[in-house]
Amino acid sequence: MRRGRRLSVDVGEARIGVASSDPDGLLATPVETVPGRDVPAAHRRLAALVTEYEPLEVVVGLPRSLSGREGPAAGRVRVFAQELARRIAPVPVRLVDERLSTVTAAQRMRDSGVPARKGRGRIDQAAAVVILEAALETERVSGSPPGQCVEVVV
Repeated sequence: MRRGRRLSVDVGEARIGVASSDPDGLLATPVETVPGRDVPAAHRRLAALVTEYEPLEVVVGLPRSLSGREGPAAGRVRVFAQELARRIAPVPVRLVDERLSTVTAAQRMRDSGVPARKGRGRIDQAAAVVILEAALETERVSGSPPGQCVEVVV
């Protein structure tokens, strides 16, 4: 397993959840929820977080259906990730499967006693944690970086 902090991003239409790992890749913790409707402002905030956290890479959750197909949401995330990769280069951006991350995050929050109403602002961060945990586990098991690297197009 490569040593270094990772950031994880759960891109939604209204909000973007961000999580971070420790340098050893053992723990994933929530960082913040970035407003997502103003995409240029969201990219600026994410770039600032990359500067602050100095991650080895940024992992972006790619929404797919249970069958593995990509729909319109996946297309929006691919465009978002492409622009993020351009903005934060040379830090790599990797797309990873995020199926059921929000469902898992919501279940974890319910299990810990967080009411749905109060959890709305934190669910995106919790989903980013779930995405990051899955990416870290994939790398631990396979020995390879998770997902697919986003090519930077100039």
